[in-house]
Amino acid sequence: MTDSRTATHLSAALALACLICLAAASPAPAAVEVLDTEAPGVIRIVAGKSTILNTAELVSRVSLSTEEAASIIILSPRQVYITGRKMGTATLTLWTGERVLNVYDLVVTPDVTRLKRMIHEIFPDETGVKVLSSGQSITLSGSVNNTGNLTSILALAEAEAPDKVVNLLRVDGVQQVMLEVRVAEMTRTAMKRMGINLFGTISNFTFYSFLNNLSSLNAAGTLVELTDKINGVVQYSSGSTSISGLFDALKANGLIRTLAEPNLTCVSGESADFLVGGEVPIPIPQALGQVAVEFKPFGIGLKFTPTVLSAGLINLRVSPEVSDLDYSRQVSFDGYEIPAITTRKASTTIDLADGQSFAIAGLISDQLKENSNRFPVLGDVPVLGTLFRSQDFERNKTELVIIVTAHLAKPMDLARQTLPTDGFKEADDFEFYMLGLLEGKKDKPGASPVGQAPDDKAAPGTVVRPESGFDGEFGHTWPK
Repeated sequence: MTDSRTATHLSAALALACLICLAAASPAPAAVEVLDTEAPGVIRIVAGKSTILNTAELVSRVSLSTEEAASIIILSPRQVYITGRKMGTATLTLWTGERVLNVYDLVVTPDVTRLKRMIHEIFPDETGVKVLSSGQSITLSGSVNNTGNLTSILALAEAEAPDKVVNLLRVDGVQQVMLEVRVAEMTRTAMKRMGINLFGTISNFTFYSFLNNLSSLNAAGTLVELTDKINGVVQYSSGSTSISGLFDALKANGLIRTLAEPNLTCVSGESADFLVGGEVPIPIPQALGQVAVEFKPFGIGLKFTPTVLSAGLINLRVSPEVSDLDYSRQVSFDGYEIPAITTRKASTTIDLADGQSFAIAGLISDQLKENSNRFPVLGDVPVLGTLFRSQDFERNKTELVIIVTAHLAKPMDLARQTLPTDGFKEADDFEFYMLGLLEGKKDKPGASPVGQAPDDKAAPGTVVRPESGFDGEFGHTWPK
């Protein structure tokens, strides 16, 4: 029993010794080599062109992560031929034996040399444009002379790298535009009106005439109600006879002069609008007897969008408008008196040089209207037929001109800045009560008008206009 146990322990010891020997005889596992590729080399190549990469050691193997951006050919163990196919990136890895020799970031960029040459040939005056290659994009920086050249240069760059152009260009020169608009209108009206209404009683006979709507019957149909058109009344009474005559005899001439000069300043490429006036409420019928109110603007308005094309050329999209309330054509609705709105407006696009003016709209209108209402037979009788006739004559003449002037605007000099309130002096008690003056007299006799230089000459750089403009006692100078 003891011998068998001893033999078992001896066999186990021999087996363990054999395992240890086998483990010592087998080779140890090789260590893993990790290559730090956080900052690999960069190879930049233009799309469509090739380059040769020379290595210091023999290259046994080459790998390219993608063949869409570039392709490679091994010319010799020390030379690799690289061709850029299209813009993009790839990773190029080189081995020598079992060891990684180098790892490169291969960047295929657009051809900026060709773009530079095209810009120089087409725009020789644009010397401030810089063209840079930034990864897969083209970056444009520097300055151009006008927005027209800017648009053309961007189009050339987009042709080289579609949707991959970074625009950092700026436009030199003044990019603010001040627009002056003059709306001048003269309206002349001439009106002649003659109408007679007769009504009366002769014995038991009663008669009425209602030509020209000078009178009307009341609800009972017995009494005559007069209207505001009547400007003369004649009455005759004798016994049972009573005759009254209502006259509408009028001759009128009217003259309307309208001059509006809205001015507005805006940056090139942006839109601006201007309105001096107000809004009139207009009732709008709704369902179920409800009434909503909508506000309609009126007054002097201006909308425009300027674009500075070059140092002296300005493109304008302009819409001036002058409107006012016309109560002579008002409409009554549910107790509301709604006035009509008379509007003069234009909308157009033009090109102007700095300081030039254009008449963008004009109108000459001559309207003639004649009406004659009469009773048959009675109204045709000579002389006496006038009592049974109503006639009116109306003629309207209108002449309208809209002129726009564009200026490249610069900041104003504070020393020359003037306001409409400059030069105003409040009247004292003696001037107000005794002399009837609303504005006090100037401190110095013969003082210059508001907005004009003391030597009776416009300040340097200002625009001198007629007396209807900003210079003189009405208005003030707006320096450029």
